[in-house]
Amino acid sequence: MTEVIFHLAFPIENIPDTKKFYVDGLGCTVGREATNSMILNLYGHQLVAHITDKPVPRQTGIYPRHFGIVFPTLADWQALLDRSTSRQLKFYQSAKHRFPGEITEHRTFFLEDPFANLLEFKYYTHPEAIFGASDFTRIGD
Repeated sequence: MTEVIFHLAFPIENIPDTKKFYVDGLGCTVGREATNSMILNLYGHQLVAHITDKPVPRQTGIYPRHFGIVFPTLADWQALLDRSTSRQLKFYQSAKHRFPGEITEHRTFFLEDPFANLLEFKYYTHPEAIFGASDFTRIGD
């Protein structure tokens, strides 16, 4: 099987603010662009931003909806954390070290784009916890 690429479509209100956050801030590259939408490459995954004429509803917490990346190395995670800080992106939750000493131990931080979409970026100490560790029932906070 060839490499599988994840695809996500999400709402935005305008292209310039999308580019400022996703391209200038996160380092995404732009694929195709139209008047009402654009394709972004986020670490090899396809994000499609679609302009909506309705305000994107703000969540009162990180659940139920957010999206992001699980990094293969702590250095990769730290590099994006440093970039996000230096580019003054809006943090919804600052960096945390969750469940230290457990199989599900990971580092995480959340960003909020200009349209209230929440993005989480993680690094798991034990890669098997990404999809495994089924004996543990705790998911999230």
